[in-house]
Amino acid sequence: MKRNNKKKHKKSNNSISKLSLFQKNEGKFSKKCPLSAKNAPIVDYKNIGLLKKYVSENGKIVSSKITSVSFNKQRKLTREIKRAKILGLL
Repeated sequence: MKRNNKKKHKKSNNSISKLSLFQKNEGKFSKKCPLSAKNAPIVDYKNIGLLKKYVSENGKIVSSKITSVSFNKQRKLTREIKRAKILGLL
């Protein structure tokens, strides 16, 4: 008596299972930059209330991936946070 050595593979039609960890998910929405919108607060080293939102409890600057701040605003934000730290405001 011979055995069937053919393996049965289940094919999933789900597009999510095909995604790799490093591929962009097309279903996700991207957030808008909170500092580029109309009536957005001005990024300045004297605006301590705004700067504290973008600094963690340990004093580290929070990543733009988490805060969804644009690249140019993140650079300016970083510069102003460092200025405020040097002056002792943060």
